[in-house]
Amino acid sequence: MGPVNWLSVLVAALVALLVSALWYGPLFGRARLAEVGPGGLGVRAAPARTVLLSSVLLLVTSSMMGHMFARVGHETLAVKPWLYFMMSGGLAIAFVVPSLWISYTHQRISTRLALIDAGYWIAAYLAMGLTFFAFKA
Repeated sequence: MGPVNWLSVLVAALVALLVSALWYGPLFGRARLAEVGPGGLGVRAAPARTVLLSSVLLLVTSSMMGHMFARVGHETLAVKPWLYFMMSGGLAIAFVVPSLWISYTHQRISTRLALIDAGYWIAAYLAMGLTFFAFKA
């Protein structure tokens, strides 16, 4: 196992936060707001502790991704750079999105909102993979 590139771990978490700001802001903010309704949670501004908690949890995710890439090794990733995207996107598609959809099914949350949130997680994980690729972690 190679060393974890901790700078890329930090930047990948920040990139996922940036994707979140874009995804739930100009891209799908209105659609999400229309889905949760005027009295829903989407109307309220995110408090600082929500952003802090999201940051910490994305940092945990990013550090596990960094360990995963370190485990595969720099030599293998240099020869097979598509693994950055296959592995990060695969995590989102195979684990995060199904667990999200199972949870949303039990809560009876609409398919539209589930698609918006699932799209975010796929985009965020691919953006983190792109960050690790850019840093050649």
